[in-house]
Amino acid sequence: MILTVLFYLFIAVVAIQFLYYIVFFSKFSFYKAQKGTPKRIPISVIVCAKNEAENVQKLVPLLAEQDYPEFEIVLIDDASSDETLDLFEAFEKQYSNIKLVKVENNEAFWGNKKFALTLGIKAAKYEYLLFTDADCYPTSNQWIKEMTGHYTQQKTIVLGYGAYEKIKGSFLNKIIRFETLLTATQYFAWAKMGKPYMGVGRNMAYKKEEFFRVRGFMDHMKLRSGDDDLFINQAGNGTNTAICYTTESFTYSAPKTKFNAWFNQKRRHVSTAQHYKGFDKFQLGLFYCSQLLFLILPIILLSFQFQWIIVCSLLGFRYLFSWISLGLAAGKLKEKDVMYFYPVIEFVLILTQLNVSITNLFSKPVHWK
Repeated sequence: MILTVLFYLFIAVVAIQFLYYIVFFSKFSFYKAQKGTPKRIPISVIVCAKNEAENVQKLVPLLAEQDYPEFEIVLIDDASSDETLDLFEAFEKQYSNIKLVKVENNEAFWGNKKFALTLGIKAAKYEYLLFTDADCYPTSNQWIKEMTGHYTQQKTIVLGYGAYEKIKGSFLNKIIRFETLLTATQYFAWAKMGKPYMGVGRNMAYKKEEFFRVRGFMDHMKLRSGDDDLFINQAGNGTNTAICYTTESFTYSAPKTKFNAWFNQKRRHVSTAQHYKGFDKFQLGLFYCSQLLFLILPIILLSFQFQWIIVCSLLGFRYLFSWISLGLAAGKLKEKDVMYFYPVIEFVLILTQLNVSITNLFSKPVHWK
């Protein structure tokens, strides 16, 4: 009796997975990237940095060399204790379109990136904003042009792709990039369906009016993370949100190289997702529960050889359609190599996510530097 129940539950799980990978994710996976219409709107590029001296030395010249007619670069130093501020001041003298915002330690908002970003947004000269992180860099000098090309009168939020560098011979690097691919496939697909629920601060854009419409970060200011995903979860909708995933629009950043560092990063992301809207928490929870059950149920059923032919057929069917869906997405996002190890990477990632959820029940993750 129990095995029969588990068997039908497994069938339901595969059906749910089919719904996500083929019905939902196909909105991104099966469609070509659309070029935006070139714009000449003035842009404020905003970068917030805290103790990022080594990274900003590389980033700022790349931003200054962007092929775009009119833009400023707003550099925010969030009370750094290294040479970040010195470098920003030197860049301010070197480039005429750089504006420097210095954030002093504030007892009420100490160490809160959202406070620093708010000051930078208010200081920005232009209405249209484009964001990246200090440890990122654009893949081309067309980054501003590509991202702003998706702004329209209705589309006032643009979600981009923030990729991670490839590290040859690193299995952890493949796991990190696979997770980034899966996450991007999800938030791009849901945005295409009119239900945007997150974006990444490594690469996103929005108008000032959207920021002030939802009172900025005030509703979640006490949470150290969420300046990107919680903001989009609150401000984004089917009318105002566009996506951009042309190759020239990507940004890259260095991934974690130690498992513990990546694990702690995931803990922060998961803790933030608990504050999403109810529907978004439900659909994400349903997807990850179905992922976990897809691993557990066939092991139980096959260990008793219960309907093993059907179980094996469903396993093969599920891996086929998920491989196709994610493989197409990987092609768009230049992550094809991670799909060669797909079943193994997925297995490790699902177990890691379970471990993260359990760990977060007993302790709070650390945020912002």
